[in-house]
Amino acid sequence: MSMVALPGLQAMIDGISQERNLPKSAVEMALQEALLKGYERYRRTQRIDGQFDEEYFDNFYVELDTDDEGFRVLANKTIVEAVENSDHQIGLAEVQQVAPEALAGDTVVLDVTPEQNDFGRMAAIQTKQVLAQKLRDQQRRLIQEEFQDLEGSILNARVLRFERQSVIMAVSSGIGQPDTEAELLKRDQLPNDNYRANATFRVALKRVSEGSHRGPQLLVSRSDASLVVELFSNEVPEIEDEIVRIVAVAREANPPSRSVGPRTKIAVDTAESDVDPVGACIGARGSRIQVVVNELRGEKIDVIRWSPDPSTYISNALSPARVDEVRLMDSEGRQAHVLVPEDQLSLAIGKEGQNVRLAARLTGWKIDIKDSAKYDYEAENQKMSEITEARRLAAEEAERLAAEEAAEIAEAEEWRAKARAVAEEKQLVAEAAEAGISVEELRAVRAVTQAAEEAALAEAAEATAADYEAAGYESDGLYDEQTEMASAEEPTAEEPFDVADATVLETTAEGADAEEE
Repeated sequence: MSMVALPGLQAMIDGISQERNLPKSAVEMALQEALLKGYERYRRTQRIDGQFDEEYFDNFYVELDTDDEGFRVLANKTIVEAVENSDHQIGLAEVQQVAPEALAGDTVVLDVTPEQNDFGRMAAIQTKQVLAQKLRDQQRRLIQEEFQDLEGSILNARVLRFERQSVIMAVSSGIGQPDTEAELLKRDQLPNDNYRANATFRVALKRVSEGSHRGPQLLVSRSDASLVVELFSNEVPEIEDEIVRIVAVAREANPPSRSVGPRTKIAVDTAESDVDPVGACIGARGSRIQVVVNELRGEKIDVIRWSPDPSTYISNALSPARVDEVRLMDSEGRQAHVLVPEDQLSLAIGKEGQNVRLAARLTGWKIDIKDSAKYDYEAENQKMSEITEARRLAAEEAERLAAEEAAEIAEAEEWRAKARAVAEEKQLVAEAAEAGISVEELRAVRAVTQAAEEAALAEAAEATAADYEAAGYESDGLYDEQTEMASAEEPTAEEPFDVADATVLETTAEGADAEEE
C-alpha cells in the first residue's frame, strides 16, 4: 500500500495535544478530517469541471500510520457488474481476479492514496486551515461536555490576563481535566475586587457557549445572585441537608452610584420548629456569614426570615429598620405602605434607596415607606376604598363585555344555522324539481334510503359480533371499532401506565368541561 510521508507525525500529535489540552485521540481525529479535506482539494484540481457534491467523498477516509509516519487515503467501493462511477464502484470481474468468491453488491476497501508529489501546495494549505478549525471545534466540544452540567455552580478561578474591560481567568471543572479559559465581563465584576495577575477568586459559571464565536467559551460571574446561594450552601450544612431552604435572593452587586456599596438580601425558611434558619446561616459569632462576606470582599448581606404572611415578610425584608405597621393597600396590585418611626426612615429607605429597593425585589411588593407620626389613616383608607371600588367596577365591566361578546357569537351562530337551513331547503327544492317529484316525496325517498343504510350497518355489526363469539372473544353483540381501539391503548402489565398520559387526559377533560359550561 502506498503512503504519503509525514515526518515527525507522532511528535506533532503529542505537541498539539499538550499545547491545546486535547486528548491525542481528538488530535488524530481532527488531523484525519483535515487530511481528507486536503485530498478533496487535490481531487478537485485533477478534475476539469471540478464539480463534486457535498456527499461525494463520504465513502473516503484517512488512515494515520504513526509508526511509519505517514497517511493513506482509503475508499469503500461497491462491487457492480458495470461501473458507472469509479470513485464509488469497482467491476466484479476485476475483483474476482484476486477474490473469486466476491459477489456483486459486496463492499471492498481500496487504497486510493495519491503519490507523494501529487499532494500539492494548495492541498497542504487546505489541510492546515481545516486542521486549525477542527482543533478549535474539538476543544469547544470537550469544554461543552465537561462544563455543561456545571452551570450555576461555583468554580475556583485564577486571573490570567486582561482583554479590554474583561478579565480572562483559568477555571477547572474539578474532574481532573486541565484548566480552561473563562471570561469575566465588566458587568459581572465586583467593585471591591482587585483583579491582578494570578489572584484567585470563586466565581459562578454563568453560561457555557455552544457557538463558534471568538474568545473563551465559558462566561463566569462574581455579581450573579447564584454565587451567594452557592456560597451559603457550601458554608451552611443545614442548607446542604435541606433542613434550611433559601426562598429568595435580591442582590445589587453593582449599585448605580459608587457611593453605595454592594448589598444582598436573602430570605430563608425551615420546616423544623427547633431550627432557627437565620441563626444557622449566620453561625456562632457570625462565623458562617463572615466567610461569605470575605469571599465577596466585604459585601453587606442581610439574612431575613421568610414568611407566608406578606405583612410579616415585608417587615422582615426591611431589616435592620424597625417597622411599626405594614398596610397592604392593594393586594391584587401588590402595593403596601410601611409605617416606621421618624428616626427609622433613613434606615428603612437606605442609602440612595438601596434598602427599600432590595426589599421590594425580594418580596415582589411595591413598598412605600411612611412616617408613622404623619400618616393620615383617613385619607389612605379613602384611597384604598377607591382602589377597591375601581377594581370592582373594572371586573363588572369585563364580565359585561364578555357576556355581550358571548351573546353576539350565539346570535351569529343562530343566523348561520338559519342560512344553512335556507340553503338546504333551496337545494332540496332544486333536486325535487330536477327529479320531477314533490319535495315531500323526495324527503320520503331519503328517509327510506337512510333507514336501509342503518339496517345494513346494524346487520354488519351483528355479523361481526357473531364472528368474534365464534372465535372465542367476549362480545356484547355489537362491534364498536372506537371501543376496541381505546381498549387496545389501555396500559397493561407489559406496557406500564405513563403518568404524563394521565395529566394530558385530565387536562383534556377539564377543557371539555369548560367548553360545556
